[in-house]
Amino acid sequence: AVKAAQVISEIAKNEEMKKLCIEAGLVPTLMPLLESTDEEMLLHAGRAIGRICYDNRDLQEELVKVGVITSLVRILTDYAESEPLVHVDLLALCSLTDLDTAKEALSKTKVAEQLVKQLRRAENHERLEIVFEVLQALAENDALKVQLVEAGVQDALSEILLRLQGSSQAEDACIVKAASDLIVSLLLGGKKPEYWQSRHTKKQHQGPLCRGTVICSVDGNCERMVQFGVVHQLLDLLEKHVESGDVSVQHAAFSALRNLATPVVNKVHMLEEGVAERIQALLRSEMPPVQFKLLGTLRMLADGQADAAEVLGQDPMLLNRLVQWCTANNHTGVRGEANRLLASILRHNRSQEVVKAIKEAQGVKHLVFMTTNVHAAMQNEALNALAIASAINLETLEETFKESQLVQSLHKLLQDDNTSPEVKYNSMVLLCNLLNSGDLRQEIEDDKIKETLEELCNDSNANVAKEAVTTLQALR
Repeated sequence: AVKAAQVISEIAKNEEMKKLCIEAGLVPTLMPLLESTDEEMLLHAGRAIGRICYDNRDLQEELVKVGVITSLVRILTDYAESEPLVHVDLLALCSLTDLDTAKEALSKTKVAEQLVKQLRRAENHERLEIVFEVLQALAENDALKVQLVEAGVQDALSEILLRLQGSSQAEDACIVKAASDLIVSLLLGGKKPEYWQSRHTKKQHQGPLCRGTVICSVDGNCERMVQFGVVHQLLDLLEKHVESGDVSVQHAAFSALRNLATPVVNKVHMLEEGVAERIQALLRSEMPPVQFKLLGTLRMLADGQADAAEVLGQDPMLLNRLVQWCTANNHTGVRGEANRLLASILRHNRSQEVVKAIKEAQGVKHLVFMTTNVHAAMQNEALNALAIASAINLETLEETFKESQLVQSLHKLLQDDNTSPEVKYNSMVLLCNLLNSGDLRQEIEDDKIKETLEELCNDSNANVAKEAVTTLQALR
């Protein structure tokens, strides 16, 4: 039987012979052999089944139905030290993990523990690539993500990152990218990265990591990652790469950091550990992709955190860089994130000193301009920030508001039929605050906003109509 399985595995290398093997019913005949305790039998039977079923989705679905996943995990567990068997087993998992049914079956096993074990003991790049490909596929499943974190995959990944950081070898750079990207995958949902193609398909690595659509994962995974110290390991890695390192590594690490900073409990933990200061130290980078990720991470940390907003809002170096980036014509993403971070600092801050600092850095005029952005979300962020700032310290901002023609900008928003109801509502909230200034009240009256408000009292949107009545009463 061992020799017969070996012959079949050789025959199945030929594409034309695969069909004959299927027609002869060899797959169901070979399946029971995966329960053998003979390593040679397992090796040849596994190769034969893998080669016959490769790239045949229907056959692969059948294999999952008849319990091949249980057999593969058993072999990975019982023969973890056997290099040939582990290799065949991992290749089989690579072929099957694209199937949702396979992921579901794997979630009921202890495959996570075994894969983390193989990740730790892998001694060459090829083995690491195969393990990473399997892990990337499993990270698309929420239940398996949790199991991987509980199995300590983050520790194994951190060890790899620290061991290889600074290496100039191209193969090491590929592994660092894959490890960083896997951390991202454990925090996000979305498409399987296209960067890692199966080695056994004879395809070459074809370029930067594909992120897919970002979908926030279960907060529990993010919290575990922070507790295990992944944040500082990612920052260690970034500090090595921020000036002349690999951009793909920077992308992956910043994506991970940004999503680690999403849960409220993580914001507090990361701020207490000085993460914001370490991130700010990376401001020396002149690379737009790094700047974009950096700003997004800081904005995520400041979200809902008054203490963080107060610290960031009184940092002269940060504010000066933000104001520079607010006019970064060569990179619209950086410009947008810089404006959003300025707005976030004001929105979550309750300090007069922060308002003064942003005004002195000449950041207020950029937020006024942000109210005219084509994206309603950014308009609302700016309007809310300016409303809070004017409620805290209108006297400080009065002259800047006049110079930047804030009143006239708000009037245009209220007159424009294409302005969203939320933006009109927030514009009127800000107008009410401006009425507390004699000079600004005079501008509002001179610009004949009263007539526009009277029209909005009959607006089809109930919230807009109600706020128009309120603003009109305040004006009168």
